[in-house]
Amino acid sequence: MIPVLYSFRRCPYAIRARLALAASGVQVELREILLRDKPSAFLAASPSGTVPCLVTGDGVLDESLDIMLWALGQSDPEGWLEMPPSGQDWIAQNDGPFKHALDRVKYASRYPEKDAHTYRAKACAHLATLDAALNNWLFDHPTLADYAILPFIRQFAFIDKTWFDAQPWPRLHAWLARFLASDRFGAVMAKRPVWAEGAAPRLFP
Repeated sequence: MIPVLYSFRRCPYAIRARLALAASGVQVELREILLRDKPSAFLAASPSGTVPCLVTGDGVLDESLDIMLWALGQSDPEGWLEMPPSGQDWIAQNDGPFKHALDRVKYASRYPEKDAHTYRAKACAHLATLDAALNNWLFDHPTLADYAILPFIRQFAFIDKTWFDAQPWPRLHAWLARFLASDRFGAVMAKRPVWAEGAAPRLFP
């Protein structure tokens, strides 16, 4: 069977899963869903009810990083997995403290007891450290760490892009700009019809 990927276009977790699938060339059936109207087939497949969710012949992968590793484990023509151990540390910092702060800035109304300015400061401290670590990429070529992190930097940037662009992070700005202008980002962000039961399969990439 062709694996099935349930996805939501703007979700940073789903974006990074699609990026790894595109880089690997491993083909899946892409099912774009609406998070406000989750189809029953998706809910039956996903233990968490969150995207992305990959259904394979061997089981279900319900975490975006697991999907990235699954795809690259089958085919990694660009050497994304060839990175120092510190790459995993960068991903852990992104997925943990940075994402925690990002949510409390982007969705401040959901956390009225939290001070969004405090969490913006925490996010900024992380981004300043990231800026200092970057050249063109985190390491000497694009790796899993770059593409696991960039969708979340994009999400933070577009909370207030004018403010973000004014921050003193030249390497970070260049890194993000290259990503946003890339053909690969354009391809994974192409708008697709919402999947419905019985629809003809739409293959990706």
